[in-house]
Amino acid sequence: MRVRLSGFVLASLALAVPCLHAADRPPQDLHQVGDHWTAWNPPEPPPDPQTTQVHIVVKGDTLWDLAKHYYGNPYLWPQIWEKNQYILDAHWIYPGDPLVLGPEVAPADNLAETPPADGTGGEGEEVTAPVPGVLTPAAAAGSPVPLGSESDIYCSGYIAPEGQEFPYSIVGTEYERLGPEFKLGGKPDITGAYGRVDTAKYDLSTGDIVYLDGGRARGLTPGSLFTVISPEARVVHPVSRQLAGRYYHYVGRVRVLSVQENTAIAEIVQSCDPVHVGALLQPFEPEPVPLGRMTAMRPVNYPAPAEKLADSPVILFSIDDVISLGQDHVVYIDRGADQDVTPGDIYTIYRTNREGLPPIVIGELAVLSVHKSSSVAKIIESRYPVYIGDRLDLK
Repeated sequence: MRVRLSGFVLASLALAVPCLHAADRPPQDLHQVGDHWTAWNPPEPPPDPQTTQVHIVVKGDTLWDLAKHYYGNPYLWPQIWEKNQYILDAHWIYPGDPLVLGPEVAPADNLAETPPADGTGGEGEEVTAPVPGVLTPAAAAGSPVPLGSESDIYCSGYIAPEGQEFPYSIVGTEYERLGPEFKLGGKPDITGAYGRVDTAKYDLSTGDIVYLDGGRARGLTPGSLFTVISPEARVVHPVSRQLAGRYYHYVGRVRVLSVQENTAIAEIVQSCDPVHVGALLQPFEPEPVPLGRMTAMRPVNYPAPAEKLADSPVILFSIDDVISLGQDHVVYIDRGADQDVTPGDIYTIYRTNREGLPPIVIGELAVLSVHKSSSVAKIIESRYPVYIGDRLDLK
């Protein structure tokens, strides 16, 4: 029996607790070890409990909850996984298996110095008997590795309904006043799409100084970090052909240097693309890059049934209107926190076949960042070009 825990999706290191979303296809090569069933080959617990702390998994345990209980910080769950490398998929732990916790753990204050993770630390399992006659996927797993990079997350964005509200925006830059003024005949100021037409620099980047439309009166303080956002293309769902929302692109990041009563001076500290006057701002929320152990892709001769993919998630959008996608491309899928998607989830990518023929295994993608109704994912393997509208099945 698989136990699914509900919860909130990972949004920041401090403000949210993700649900632990287990894989829908658990390991099938179950065997009995001692008095319990498990898919793994756990070693004997260390003989001296005084020097090495050991926890025996019970029904309902997750690596996320165990890290919170023993280490005081659930985001340290990869340390448990690292100490117990016999577990090949952190989504699945089995009652009766021993978990070595170790005599020492990294303090929570050092979390930013170690590769952070998302919290998909596995769901507890209670297994009463092996499942015969079901495919056993090949596995070749090593230590957990990052499923993407920080730039994949911080230079991506999200898809949401139009009309999103943002607390602040960039209203000016030093470059607007560096040129000479010529007001012959009382000609008024002219403002274009990117600001004043006589500005010395339109495309702003790291190190440039900008002005914000908020100050002390609206609660701004020096040191505050904001993500710079640019509303971009409307997104049409590739299957339903209904409007899915608008793509809000993460352009960069600014840090407030000083505040006045109604304005603030800020510096661009990260730029993914050119930053323009008029860009919108929302408070920056750090997101750890999820970790995962790489396992073999779904065998091409055992695809998911076509009927299972009829209402499955799909690849919704890619930036820059890229049509033919492949390994390392960042894409957006049409499921998010509302559908219990969690950073670290891995999906098999399918292409629907002609009627009567089985789906085609195209590749795999890993979820990096989750929003309300969409998620950012990275293609980690592809056999053929990946297209918008390809179907997904949780691995």
